[in-house]
Amino acid sequence: MSATDSATSRSGPGVGTGAVLAFLCLGQFMVFLDVSIVNLALPSIKTGLDMSEVSQNYIVTAYGTVLGGFLLLGGRLADTFGRRRVLRAGFVLFALASLVSGLAQNGTVLITARGFQGLGSSMIAPSALSILTNTFPEGAERNKALGIWGSLAGIASIVGVIMGGLLADGPGWEWIFWINVPIGLGVALLAPRVLPESVAEERGHRFDVAGATTLTSGLLLLIFTLGEATTVGWATTRTIGSLAGVAVLLGAFVAIEARAAAPILPLRVFRLKTMRTANLSAILVFGMFGALFFFASLFMQDGYDYSPMKAGFAYVPLAVAVAVGAGVASGLITKVAARPVLIAGLAVTTAGLLLLWRAPLDGHYAVDILPAFIALGLGCGMCFVTLQIAAFVGVGEEEAGMGAGLINTSQEAGGALGLAVIATIAYSGFAGDMTRAAGNVHRVHEAQLSVNHDAFLSAAILGAVALLFAALLMPRGRAAMSSDPAPATGAAAGGAGVTSATTEAEVGIETRK
Repeated sequence: MSATDSATSRSGPGVGTGAVLAFLCLGQFMVFLDVSIVNLALPSIKTGLDMSEVSQNYIVTAYGTVLGGFLLLGGRLADTFGRRRVLRAGFVLFALASLVSGLAQNGTVLITARGFQGLGSSMIAPSALSILTNTFPEGAERNKALGIWGSLAGIASIVGVIMGGLLADGPGWEWIFWINVPIGLGVALLAPRVLPESVAEERGHRFDVAGATTLTSGLLLLIFTLGEATTVGWATTRTIGSLAGVAVLLGAFVAIEARAAAPILPLRVFRLKTMRTANLSAILVFGMFGALFFFASLFMQDGYDYSPMKAGFAYVPLAVAVAVGAGVASGLITKVAARPVLIAGLAVTTAGLLLLWRAPLDGHYAVDILPAFIALGLGCGMCFVTLQIAAFVGVGEEEAGMGAGLINTSQEAGGALGLAVIATIAYSGFAGDMTRAAGNVHRVHEAQLSVNHDAFLSAAILGAVALLFAALLMPRGRAAMSSDPAPATGAAAGGAGVTSATTEAEVGIETRK
């Protein structure tokens, strides 16, 4: 990338970096909002479209599966064809798919449209994140921007639950989709006035079609299989066969990437210890949070007889705590590095899960749920921000989209894996408990409470494993997290002084820690 190109990627077309950040955060907010907004509206959708209990689950999984499966491909497309261009295309696709979702007259059309929403989001998320990392130089300035960005994942997921309940009980479930149409099209039209355009140095020369195909197919099959395993069982021929197919596809991907001239995921990036540990930690952390949000919603409705709207509003303190935790983390991370901040966040989160594990069936929100939600929100904000920042240490501008796609893929895959495993543990024996309850309301509630308590304890154990993982593998010291831009060598020398890539010496020191 030339010095001129690099400078263009740093400064927007006549706007400040604050406007660029606000604009990009809108995209992040929409992506994560739609992950959760349908949850409390599912009963209304099921009734309105006359869907079965099984098919309504695909309204959620169609979006998440396609989003998770195409994120890395979306990031590499952004690097190759232009990050702003791919971002705009993603918003247009997302808006049109939202329009079709709201107009759907049957479940098949809605599920298909939700899949296309996920495809649009897989173009939006890595493009926006790579534009952000190219706009803000590595160090304190980028850490602050990523702190705001990272906090939105948790806040948007919680706001989505609240909005889903309000819209479903108000104007109708269709509006959870229609609200996206003017926002998505408006953002696509305004993007050239606000956002800079940037592309990777190798754009237009080669594209790793074989790698993109095997990786995307493998991730799609993995996420789909994990979601289905809780229904069809882990020991069934279907699940085992699907997991074998995943192993074959991902093995083929690694073999292809080792030989490709322009790989979609260069294997050399895994030599960066901070980035590698951040992505592996994200799988564990988002697995824990994915199970938390799912089972906490069930716990309040089944154990405390909350309505969907009341359960949604119960999350408000958690959302506020996420914002506070994110602010604390973004301020600390350049002073004390990622490791202690992530460890503190995981410790607080694990404590919150243990509080929920001890919450009784006949408890009170202010005493038994609120303290847990505050702890979970603080820990959630600290973890999200730290992992987002750590995932870009040592990643140059030319591979920003790849880095964005990788961390988002780790989050989505981790959420699916964590929920699938924890749900399997929690629901083991549930059918027998319900049979023994024989319709007795109190015993049915006890069986439901046991499921939720087992889930919270399992999530707490996963949090403890993630904490141990971060303590042992996350690099120590501040240098790896707060390095200033350094002159590049080799092919990137034209952008010296503005490139965000760390030098080979810095990477080497980081790897040895």
